[in-house]
Amino acid sequence: MKPKPTASELAILNVLWRRKSGTVREIHSDCGGGYTTVLKMLQIMTDKGLVERDEAERAHVYRPSLQREETQGQLVGDLLDRVFGGSAAQMVMQALSGRKASRDEIAQIRQMLDRMEGGKK
Repeated sequence: MKPKPTASELAILNVLWRRKSGTVREIHSDCGGGYTTVLKMLQIMTDKGLVERDEAERAHVYRPSLQREETQGQLVGDLLDRVFGGSAAQMVMQALSGRKASRDEIAQIRQMLDRMEGGKK
């Protein structure tokens, strides 16, 4: 299992998930912060296995090691265990009471619940 990314690492991963890959300069221009800070973060993330570095070109190209959904699942699972004692119901109720869900989101939630009740997950 890959280590959980920090908030700063998630910001970089969000850029990479959107772009698919990028050089330090491209990532820096998308997420801000100092260039050397972004470079150092990418080096740390490479060591942690969060990103992969292609050194074939002069400017190294970085790609996320995991898909967004895999990382989201890992973080949600950790949050579920640590904060909600493993109760998905408590977590969902808190999430829905904390922010208004759009009609589309509510429809997606209903569809998922219908699939789960039908054993189709």
